[in-house]
Amino acid sequence: MLTNLKYANLPVVVIAGRPNVGKSTLFNRLLHKRRAITDPTPGVTRDPVEADCLINEKPLRLIDTGGFKLADVEGIDKLVVERTIDTIKKADLVVLLLEAGEITSEDEELIELLRPYREKLIVCVNKTEGGRLEADSWNVMSFGFEKVLMISAEHGDNIGELQQEILKRLDFSNVKESQEEQTIRIALLGKPNTGKSTLSNRLTGANASIVSDIPGTTRDTVEGRFKWKSQEFIILDTAGIRRKAKVSENIEYYSVNRAIKTINDADIVVLMIDAVEGLSDQDKKIAALAHDKGRGIILALNKWDTMPQLKNTFKTAEDKIHFQFGQMEYAPIIPVSAKDGSGVDKILSIAVKMYKQLNTSISTSHLNQALEQWLTEHPPPSGPRTRFKVKYAVQKSANPVHFIFFTSRTQAVSDSYVSYLKNRIRKDLGFSMVPVLLEIKSSSEDRKK
Repeated sequence: MLTNLKYANLPVVVIAGRPNVGKSTLFNRLLHKRRAITDPTPGVTRDPVEADCLINEKPLRLIDTGGFKLADVEGIDKLVVERTIDTIKKADLVVLLLEAGEITSEDEELIELLRPYREKLIVCVNKTEGGRLEADSWNVMSFGFEKVLMISAEHGDNIGELQQEILKRLDFSNVKESQEEQTIRIALLGKPNTGKSTLSNRLTGANASIVSDIPGTTRDTVEGRFKWKSQEFIILDTAGIRRKAKVSENIEYYSVNRAIKTINDADIVVLMIDAVEGLSDQDKKIAALAHDKGRGIILALNKWDTMPQLKNTFKTAEDKIHFQFGQMEYAPIIPVSAKDGSGVDKILSIAVKMYKQLNTSISTSHLNQALEQWLTEHPPPSGPRTRFKVKYAVQKSANPVHFIFFTSRTQAVSDSYVSYLKNRIRKDLGFSMVPVLLEIKSSSEDRKK
């Protein structure tokens, strides 16, 4: 998987097939990373899941699609099929994945559906590890394919041959490479059905995420790129996080964990809150996770267009959230409508300012000059048990913003004094909109190093 480089004009390779043939397993195998959720339950992948990857030093865009379910298609399954067909049309190459054994009627329908794209197909039969069911699988040739690859996505059989075939069939002449700088990564988090996918699609100008009134439609983390006022963004649309008691399926368990891990991959978390339902316990837990990781947090009150348009409606909602969140008053609260787009530009404008704060570094000399003033204005307690001295401070890191204060007696430093120091850092050093991680260490520890 690519992390430090950004590429333009990448060739696109799509993995397609009916449910449960191993598409997500192959996707993860080619990426060398567990990105798409794999589960024996058919239909786990719904949204197309995309990632840039390197195959023998050649970069390409890889897309794992939802499984084709062609019989009795309705509701979410119909949306999945429509999205997958649209993705295939735009692809440079399609890996058609079939399962070892007899060809099913659903396979036949899918092969017929893909006939117009025959020139960009690579046909693979999966789950043939150790020659399993390989003899039966050669029946695929009867559909007129010139070449069929027998592979095992799970065990790695003949994956090298597939990679070579992919590289042979793609044109890399237009690919451009550059260092990825100043790209802001935003994770959309929140309960199911709060409008995350609607906002993601609006920002990217695409329908990468399936939008439905059915809670839990998004299962994988869907990644998209867009530019706003010359600023590059990556948006991460995640599965809705429900209360633990409601997470009963393995699929949803992995989705929730993937959403939580997405916080680690983001610079800023936009927490989508249903303006009508208000703040929930789950919203508080998500915000706390983002805060503990030092991520920027924007609280987006979505569906604001459905709220009473009275003079004090927003002020009342804002005051209530500040009261419920306690020490997170630094987090901006924005009324938005992902559906009609109101408030979206404000989110992006704040995200740009927030990203700048997250990446600000304060010199040690400037920090300790400020510290001297803070200690003068509000000295530490002087009692025999509460007495301590703050010797000096350093900034450990930016993004997350992390400071270390060295003191004479760490056990004597109260939470209230730590809060005082955090508030002064935010106010005086330019971190007004982001969480500040503050660590208290003994000055003797530093001398030992």
